[in-house]
Amino acid sequence: MKIKSAEFVVSNTNVINCPKERIPEYAFIGRSNVGKSSLINMLMERKDLAKTSGKPGKTQLINHFKINNEWFLVDLPGYGYAQVSKKKRAKFQGFIEYYFKEREQLVCAFILVDSRHNPQKIDIDFMQFLGENQIPFCIIFTKADKLSSSKLGKQITSYKKELLKYWEELPMSFVTSSTNKQGKEEFLKFIEKVNEDVGPNFK
Repeated sequence: MKIKSAEFVVSNTNVINCPKERIPEYAFIGRSNVGKSSLINMLMERKDLAKTSGKPGKTQLINHFKINNEWFLVDLPGYGYAQVSKKKRAKFQGFIEYYFKEREQLVCAFILVDSRHNPQKIDIDFMQFLGENQIPFCIIFTKADKLSSSKLGKQITSYKKELLKYWEELPMSFVTSSTNKQGKEEFLKFIEKVNEDVGPNFK
């Protein structure tokens, strides 16, 4: 897939106000500081489509971007640590869960995890939430360039072994780096294939 256009459409905190167009939608979410904005910008070949920041918790809204006039990329607030109040974090959690449960156009969620870290309970819990609500998702291992190939392989194998304690079958996963563009072509091919498969359902 070649990215011909990537346009910001709307930001909000209510799924009711999300775009009404019947086209496939993909949501990106993960713990704060997992490299989500950098990854989105790399995949979309833009420098500042998603706002990056050294301060965790920068994304605080449901952000819709229309890609190639064919599908929506949705940038969601990170969960877990963020320099915001408990009240605001609870608000994030509320509208994020409502989005996942109610958004009919959503065809796949991408759960970003830092490849350098061991499995975190908050990530596992969120995957469980998606599974319980029958929401398809893939795991995106980020920051692969920060590890040697051998260490990276061991880390991902360990992560998958941990997931098998909770899942009979592992979800699809991608290994990525926003620095050297690792995983970009594979990732975009996946979206292209899913768009082809689900397209008739949106007519």
